[in-house]
Parts: sequence; structure tokens; C-alpha cells
Amino acid sequence: MRAALDRGAVTVAVHVARAGGGTLRIDSDAAVRAHGELAALAARLGTAPPDLALVLAQPGVLAEVADRADGDDDPPVLGALDAALVQLDAMRRAEGDALAAELSARIGELAALRTTLATVAAAVPPALTKRMHERLRRLLDDTELDPNRVAQEVALLADRADVTEELVRLSSHLDQARALISGDGKPVGRRLDFLVQEIGRELNTIGSKSPTTEISSTIVEAKAVLEKVREQVQNVE
Repeated sequence: MRAALDRGAVTVAVHVARAGGGTLRIDSDAAVRAHGELAALAARLGTAPPDLALVLAQPGVLAEVADRADGDDDPPVLGALDAALVQLDAMRRAEGDALAAELSARIGELAALRTTLATVAAAVPPALTKRMHERLRRLLDDTELDPNRVAQEVALLADRADVTEELVRLSSHLDQARALISGDGKPVGRRLDFLVQEIGRELNTIGSKSPTTEISSTIVEAKAVLEKVREQVQNVE
């Protein structure tokens, strides 16, 4: 089973029903113990001592030993297990195809939102410059501003709000996720799970550095899509 299944927990129950009878065997030690306990109880209750039928009816006293060599059950049991694993694999592949289509669509949504973030982020430095000039004019009235000092302050704000590196890493994570989903059929669940965490980390960083409502709202939308991906990845081997 470990060779056939890579991720998840599986419980197998085997019930063997044997055709024909076997040889009855009495466990003498178990019979003596059962008789002693029953006799003691009967004496305590003041009832008749137990008969042989009652002793033989106790669990573990009488057992059936099949007339077969040890290990005869192994071939049919293992054969049934192999057949069950084949059916399980076929079902998983059918479900996996549907899951891959769903994940690909969600990754596509995240890629589109990443493009939106890049477009909005490109407009941040000019917006910061305009906002700072307006704020300084309100605070200083007609006082002449030092353009070099203003440029330095704008550069600092723009650097703090720059999300270029995060967007590059986000794009890389999405490309890796696409490659894993459309891969060669090897187990990818754990790697996808890791990528989901990394994508979430980049979105959080972009959101924390974001000075605009447009970026913030796009991050919220991206996180909603990512949560759907996270739920589905738990079903991927």
C-alpha cells in the first residue's frame, strides 16, 4: 500500500470467510479458568454449579481450526487488496483530472490578479509624489519647497512601497504551481501545499506595503481565491 499511496491516511479492514469446516479445538486452560470463575460465582449466588455446555460457550474455550496450511489465506487476500488499489487509483485519477482543472482555473485567477497588482503598483510613485506636494502646500502655504528634499522624501516613500520583488516571486510561485499541476503524475501535494504558503506570504507582504486602496482590495480578492486553492490542495496526493 505504501508503494501505491504517497499521501493521506488509509485504513484497510480484511474479513476472511472460509468455506467448509475445520477441526474444533478446546483450550483446556481457558476451560478450567472459565469453570472456576463460574463455579465460584454459582457458589456465591447459591445456584447450581455450571455444566459443561455453559463452560464451552465461554469465549476462547472452543475454537475452530481450519484444515489448511499456514498462509493459505495470503494469496486471495493480497489479490483482493491489489484489485482494490487498482480501482482506487482509477478513481483518484478521474477525480484528479477534475481537481487539476479546478486548480488551473484558480491559479489563472491569481495570475490575472497579479497582473492587476503590477499595473496598480506602477502608478504608486507618481501618486505619492502628487500626494506629498499637495500635503506640503497645505501645511506650508506659500513657502517655497526644496525640490531636492521633496524628491528625497518621495524616493523614500516609493522605496518602502515598492513591491517589485514580491511580484516577481509571486509570478515564479504561480508558474511552479502550474508546472506541478500539469506534471508527470508524480505526487505533488506537499510541494503545492508549500507553494500555497509562499504565495500567501507574498500577498501579505504586498498588502502590508500597499499605500493604496486599489492594491488592498486586490489583495483581499487574491486571498479569497488562494483560500479555495488551499482547500483543494489538501485533496492532492
